[in-house]
Amino acid sequence: MDLFASEPSAPPPRPPLAERMRPRTLEEFEGQEHLVGEGKFLSAVFKSECPPSLIFWGPPGSGKTTLGHLIARASRCHFVFFSAVLSGVKDVRELVAEARVWRERGERTILFVDEIHRFNRVQQDAFLPHIEDGTIILMGATTENPSFEVTGPLLSRCKVLTLKPLRVEQVVSLLRRALSDRERGLGDQQIECDQALLGEVAEWAEGDARRALNLLEQSVALCPQGRDGCVLTAREVREAAQHRVVLFDKGREEHYNVISAFIKSLRGSDPDAAVYWLARLLEAGEAPMFVARRMVIFASEDVGNADPQGLLVAVAALQAFHAVGMPEGWIPLSHAATYLASAPKSNASYLAYRTAAAQIQETGTLPVPLHLRNAPTKLMKAEGYAEGYRYPHNFPGHTVAQQYLPDRLVGQRYYDPTEEGYEREIRRRLEKWREATDKPDDERA
Repeated sequence: MDLFASEPSAPPPRPPLAERMRPRTLEEFEGQEHLVGEGKFLSAVFKSECPPSLIFWGPPGSGKTTLGHLIARASRCHFVFFSAVLSGVKDVRELVAEARVWRERGERTILFVDEIHRFNRVQQDAFLPHIEDGTIILMGATTENPSFEVTGPLLSRCKVLTLKPLRVEQVVSLLRRALSDRERGLGDQQIECDQALLGEVAEWAEGDARRALNLLEQSVALCPQGRDGCVLTAREVREAAQHRVVLFDKGREEHYNVISAFIKSLRGSDPDAAVYWLARLLEAGEAPMFVARRMVIFASEDVGNADPQGLLVAVAALQAFHAVGMPEGWIPLSHAATYLASAPKSNASYLAYRTAAAQIQETGTLPVPLHLRNAPTKLMKAEGYAEGYRYPHNFPGHTVAQQYLPDRLVGQRYYDPTEEGYEREIRRRLEKWREATDKPDDERA
């Protein structure tokens, strides 16, 4: 044998289980019944030889790429997978040129763009003329809200389909198929695994089929192999899973969804939900000072004078976190969140300012009444500044009937205290003062 003769080449490594188990037929596809069920939108697309351009919007592992493959197979279209993370406009031009060749041969091309939201506006616009002239059928996949991440012209040429996370029982069905499939799955390894443990794997996956199959494959790799196969236990699953990764992408839609849920739980007086969403934010890596500042705003906007202590608690929590930091800084933040959620609510102060600001836009800068103006000079006094001003502390109850608003707005009310919490006392006090100031001075004495 020649010393330089090459060794027999090793067989290529098997693709990951999630890729091997990608559904080949619609019957194998799990979930998204609102799209693929009988009489639903995609049921007609699968029967069409010329499918429309589509944007699949949904969480990871919900079937976006698989649907693209299945539609291409059903419609006998040439399928080209394209990653927006790794490619640019130059690659688009090359693929479009290839698509024209396929078109001349009588075949349509589905250009499937994964992570299409990664393309900027110019890159997305590069698809437009080729969709218009029928050179390509565009199918994009995105985990981000297309309303924010995909350009208007491209959206107008594509149908947006929203995918949902898979339910636990659907993920379990996929896992059972992977354990029994001898050709593509793990069926040749004779793995025993009870239904409850498969349910735990599915729970960890949080509706992501790819994550579930990867976790199953990693768990099996840790399982001691015997002569008659292996018995998968919770120990291997939990070792493979390690710490649960909290799904949260700062700056993206999920960030705003979780923040919105947190604030609305505070406003809805649900301390349990509030502390849950607080934990979701902090465990996912949200900046704690951002959360603290949001609670300071909330304390004034939504609690207000119904519980003036709320603002003090929120500010104290912000200052406490600044002094303590993590890992213990979550404690004052949780303190503030549960206090604010449990406090009586009023947005009367917030609405008072908004109403006054709107009236200023309508009426402009009305002149300050003369008796309220400052008069530091003789000239100003001669002009009548501060003349007739009544000093409230010189009158019974430290209040006095006097005009404080501009002439045009006399009688206007902006602040309307509610009957909630301490604001009830404020309402009674204002009513008492207004009633007293309506009386002549000699009757009030």
